[in-house]
Amino acid sequence: MTLVEARARTRASWVPKFVVLSAIWGASFALIKLAVDAGVASVWVALWRCAFGVLALTVVCAVRREALPRTRSIWGHAAVVALLVNAIPFTLFALAEQHISSVLAGLINATTPIMTMGFTILLVPGEPLTRRRVEGVLIGFAGVACLLGVWRGMDADTVGGIVVCLGATLCYGAGFAYTHRFLTKPGSSPAVLSLTQLLAATLELTLFAMLAGHVPTAPGWPGAVGLIVLGVFGTGYAFVLNMQVIASAGAAVASTITYVVPIWSTVLGAVLLSEAVRWNVVIGGIAVVTGIVVTRSRPALSEPDSGEDVSAFR
Repeated sequence: MTLVEARARTRASWVPKFVVLSAIWGASFALIKLAVDAGVASVWVALWRCAFGVLALTVVCAVRREALPRTRSIWGHAAVVALLVNAIPFTLFALAEQHISSVLAGLINATTPIMTMGFTILLVPGEPLTRRRVEGVLIGFAGVACLLGVWRGMDADTVGGIVVCLGATLCYGAGFAYTHRFLTKPGSSPAVLSLTQLLAATLELTLFAMLAGHVPTAPGWPGAVGLIVLGVFGTGYAFVLNMQVIASAGAAVASTITYVVPIWSTVLGAVLLSEAVRWNVVIGGIAVVTGIVVTRSRPALSEPDSGEDVSAFR
């Protein structure tokens, strides 16, 4: 077998999985919208997707015969990550989509890698603040301003929904940086760590729902199907696909899914939910993705960079 044939075969093994994974994560925002429109409270949207994700990853760990960790410190760090990456942002995105479209929520979610970079610089040793990274952040937030259409003015509900989404991506940024610093260890099973994290998130959300006096309501078939698919596939099975893409194509290629997810969330929101897509949304989304590309591009020889890549997807 020639080198060209070997590369073609390798590409054929991961490209379909990459496309399916990006579609699953891109569809998450439309699925959240289905559940929200069906009357499911935001905390229960988050709770159900974590619970169904636990079921999916439990099957994965059982098949692989991988046990949950017994170290108290791992559970403690997992609880922090669960709060920042699952419990709070899942609830916030569901809350935001009561006021804004899934298209807009999906595009704002694309700011997550920029948020992650900022917290990584603060929390992870050896991550410098370079000129290229500053430029990428500025381009990204200019894209957010374009997404919002700030020159037109916005009603209070829309502004509130957007601020809530940015709060969710801020949590993602802190959570992924914290994971990189404290939770991910050499030789640890990503599936086990993810299951541990989702178990902690499910317990946290259950406690919050009880304290807030929220009780589950019957969402009807569309909402129920949306929650099941969101949890099992978007929060569970997607992780398995992501591991397979990383194993076949490498982490650098897998991280580029950040650029594809907003395309799916925009297309699915427009086609399935008939949501409007204005020109500023398209241009703003492109600017956000461009900002991500700039922050992740290789620096000049005179500009230090650790080479670490911390990716965040939804």
